[in-house]
Amino acid sequence: MPQRFDLPRIVLVTRKTPLELLLERHSTTGQVRFYLESKGQRLDLYAEGQARQDDAMTIILRAIPPERPRTRLDRSDIDRFVFNPDDMLVVVGQDGLVPNVAKYLDGQLTIGINPDPSRSDGLLCAHPPTAIVDILAWAQRRDSRFVVQRRVMALASREDGQTLRALNEIYLGSRTHQSARYVLHAGEREERQSSSGILVGTGTGSTGWCRSLAQQLGLEARLPQPEERRLVWFVREPWPSRTTGTDLTFGELTEGQELVVTSELGENGVIFADGIETDWLDFLDGQTVRITIAPSELHLVVPAGRLAPESGSETPRPSGP
Repeated sequence: MPQRFDLPRIVLVTRKTPLELLLERHSTTGQVRFYLESKGQRLDLYAEGQARQDDAMTIILRAIPPERPRTRLDRSDIDRFVFNPDDMLVVVGQDGLVPNVAKYLDGQLTIGINPDPSRSDGLLCAHPPTAIVDILAWAQRRDSRFVVQRRVMALASREDGQTLRALNEIYLGSRTHQSARYVLHAGEREERQSSSGILVGTGTGSTGWCRSLAQQLGLEARLPQPEERRLVWFVREPWPSRTTGTDLTFGELTEGQELVVTSELGENGVIFADGIETDWLDFLDGQTVRITIAPSELHLVVPAGRLAPESGSETPRPSGP
């Protein structure tokens, strides 16, 4: 049956499994086995994960009606892909894949599928592969079996109009892990600082990196919920000196508020979001960025009655683009 292009397209988002990455490096299964055994590891554990991913994809592909347009997208290609406004995203893998793709979306329905509950928490990828049949039916009728969470995102806007969005957090700092120097403007207050960078987090990111920073400051109770239109920001390891201060280390942003940062980082400044380091903004000397609540949200489909999962906390720490 030919595909009907008047129907919304399904975009299947995956990432290469650990076994696939090893095969890219070592070419054959035998060489992968030798490499793993030399490290005291077992090939069968990697093969089990691969089998679960393959089984999940088989279930999902069989459930999609043959006339329904579909395409498959690898994590490495997300930043170059053009999404349609009515696309339906089916993210198959670990929770961190959802933030990876969310920053490029604008209201498209997103379904997270967990192929391996024994290895992944399923906070954002909340559904087993077999749920895809019910979800596709729900998308047509919108009955009470599932609900759409509208998860708040953060927006970084540079003075030249370039922007980045984040589901978990936005990081500003040095790409070379040197001290980040900048001027921080928070409301009516201003401070020149030298630190390990600034982190601005959402409610979804509040059990990941932001949570560890909040615990250090005893601020965990003030973190936002995933659908709450509030952000939190932290200055990491600020250093006091004759020219830099440490008074502004934490704050909140609500609707209409912004955090403004002007770079004094020379050529080493960078801004990136949710671990996609191939898609970043320069943050060079004299450039300014404004962090606000994003006007658009991630529309995540979850089972009705489920308590909102709090985070996709798999986001990698910054290592520079």
